[in-house]
Amino acid sequence: MPEVIAGAQIGVCYGMLGSNLPSRPDVVALYNQRNIRRMRLYGPDQPALQALRGTNIELMLGLPNEDLQRIASSQANANTWVQNNVKNYRNVKFRYIAVGNEVQPSSKNAQFLVPAMRNIQTAISNAGLGAQIKVSTAVDTIILGESSPPSKGTLKSDHRPLLDPIIQFLVNNKSPLLVNVYPYFSYVNNPRERLDYALFTANSVVVQDGPLGYRNLFDAILDAVYSALEKAGGGSLEVVVSESGWPSAGGKATSIDNARIYNSNLIQHVKQGTPKKPGKPIETYIFAMFDEDQKTPELEKHWGLFFPNRQPKYPIHFN
Repeated sequence: MPEVIAGAQIGVCYGMLGSNLPSRPDVVALYNQRNIRRMRLYGPDQPALQALRGTNIELMLGLPNEDLQRIASSQANANTWVQNNVKNYRNVKFRYIAVGNEVQPSSKNAQFLVPAMRNIQTAISNAGLGAQIKVSTAVDTIILGESSPPSKGTLKSDHRPLLDPIIQFLVNNKSPLLVNVYPYFSYVNNPRERLDYALFTANSVVVQDGPLGYRNLFDAILDAVYSALEKAGGGSLEVVVSESGWPSAGGKATSIDNARIYNSNLIQHVKQGTPKKPGKPIETYIFAMFDEDQKTPELEKHWGLFFPNRQPKYPIHFN
């Protein structure tokens, strides 16, 4: 398959915090049935890894924040983690290990993040899997200080002590930065933001940034991240959008229709790249496969593409 098409393939995040979700084999079958070629798992769930054996679904596997200290504290612990959750599943197509998700500089886990990434990288390399599996971490766009227009994108100075070593690690290992990108939250947190700009439905340029014109907020956020990385020694990095989506209930501008419009447009849009990087498909993971009723607040329960009975919430086509 040509790289261009492969790069544009959409993944979906498989969260499990729902009380009535289908079995792991049924979920994997649903991915296959709907032609969803990539999956993000937030932790090494053994039944899910078992169900992925022998499939062609490419996997982003999470190492949860609560495990960072243990993995950072010894190479042996990292080796065991890779043995139990990666090497033991030779016929699963691992693509990334996401070490930590949205670790904030103020959290007690921050000091363990880069050491854990290094130890997992060493274990992956020693297993001979370095070419196949890239080690990274997922950040949110809170890292951005300035973001408008996108060319002015900068990283927050108080995030730099955490981000600078991450950027160096990724540059050295030629790994992408994983970024959770949510135009929904930018829209609801900014009274001046236009809904059509957030939903990919604006029919003309909304933000002019020098020679580049922006018709949607997703591109503007992503290019602000690219601009910020360039200013922080990360100009060579690729960004993978490790989460993006729109809730169907529970908050401002939430509806099944808006969720359908956003996610359907996202799937089509990421094939073509951003104004700053045109023609370069954006590897993107939609959040999420199912509604997860065990989450709080209410807004967090309604991001699913599918109901727990495996019926789509609205018509949607992947890849």
